[in-house]
Amino acid sequence: MAAADLTHRQIELLRSLRSVRSFTDEPVPDAVLDDIMVVARWSGSARNAQPWELVVVRDREMLQELGALEGYAAHLAGAALGIVLVMAGVEEEQETWDEGKLAERIMLAAWVHGVGACVGWIRGSGPARAKALLGIPQDRVVRTLISLGYPAAEAGARTRGGNARKALAEIVHHERYGG
Repeated sequence: MAAADLTHRQIELLRSLRSVRSFTDEPVPDAVLDDIMVVARWSGSARNAQPWELVVVRDREMLQELGALEGYAAHLAGAALGIVLVMAGVEEEQETWDEGKLAERIMLAAWVHGVGACVGWIRGSGPARAKALLGIPQDRVVRTLISLGYPAAEAGARTRGGNARKALAEIVHHERYGG
């Protein structure tokens, strides 16, 4: 395969990543989960602090409870598995950046295997309840949960704006803003 073809396929994979909130009942194989965890482990972080731990949840009842927490994570209830990002809670600003980067890397690693994913956030009473449900120490920060599973047929159609994207000319500036 020519380098240009490979590059095009890789760019297409990155471009095609989307949030999937509707899943089939098919389980995610352990080998696929292992690949996703390896990518998560190797995700970059500020000063290589790696301020995260991950809780993998496959239990259907627990996924439903997590999906019902205050916030935006209802899609967990129908997922094959969920990954809860547990942050150290030491340097909030840097960890928030690292957390977003980690979540995106997990989604991309899953997508390579055809596994859809969606990032969810919990707020209000959600983080404390998630910690209690999962036995997470109180000094840790929990706010991001990722649902994973094989996309259901209806997950193929985009909603909330569809495939429309702003033109590059509307969002890219060269050398100076407005240039």
